[in-house]
Amino acid sequence: MPDTDRPLALILRTAGTNCDGEMCRAFELAGARAERIHIDRLIADPSRLRDADLIGFPGGFSYGDDIASGRVLAVKVRERLLGELLAAVERGVPIIGVCNGFQALVQIGLLPGRGIEGSRQRGSKGGEGAGAQASMPGSLDASMPLKQSVALADNVTARFIDHWLPVEFPESRCVWTQELWSDEAHAADVLRLPIAHGEGRFVAADETVLRAIENGGQVALRYGENVNGSENAIAGICDATGLVFGLMPHPERYAEWTQHPYWTRLDRGLFNTPTPGLKMFLNAVEHVKAGAPVNA
Repeated sequence: MPDTDRPLALILRTAGTNCDGEMCRAFELAGARAERIHIDRLIADPSRLRDADLIGFPGGFSYGDDIASGRVLAVKVRERLLGELLAAVERGVPIIGVCNGFQALVQIGLLPGRGIEGSRQRGSKGGEGAGAQASMPGSLDASMPLKQSVALADNVTARFIDHWLPVEFPESRCVWTQELWSDEAHAADVLRLPIAHGEGRFVAADETVLRAIENGGQVALRYGENVNGSENAIAGICDATGLVFGLMPHPERYAEWTQHPYWTRLDRGLFNTPTPGLKMFLNAVEHVKAGAPVNA
């Protein structure tokens, strides 16, 4: 297939990003053409995002994780690129943020998205009225401001964790994880993903936010072993459209079977199918090729 016939995946990088190569590889294996681009080049010309069919925020330690993980990157993107990113979602562009990218997306407010705000964000003391408003899933209503309502805090162990963990894919509206939750071909030891983070514990602003995410079908990934103490064992969430997906585990590091920690002991019959990590990228690429509508 000629390059011009393949969807374009823009991979945003900056100082400290170190998983952009792996993400490019995953997109290319999934049938996209991947292009790495420095965040400062996009800030100089935000219109370049209009060419993207897919957008990736890879992992690493952007700007040395000064202040907090992903904070500087989130501020730069929110102040200079948010309008173009929102426009991309409106035209149906799938966006993924992995690890450091997930940390940035929640601070920008793209995850869990508009409409997911707890009582504290609304300036109330909670109660039935605030809960009723906040329990509505996010929308693309531009009149509603984006606010941070979840965070990735220090692991409960207060240590950096680098490990392959079993994961679960609950049924959700997420474009990236479709069919994974119903794929019986993958045994429990195959449904694993690697994590590598010190600040990956998922926490919501309050119970109202957590309930809204759960009830809205926005929990796309859970830990089978909740080693970092995340609320409800949440490892990844999407926005209300299902297009924007953030997760702490690294699917791009499991795009080929030989990357599995004990791949030589796996059933060889699996090797003719995509890995769970690659399947996420395939889902997004196929969504773009099909011209599927936004789920909002």
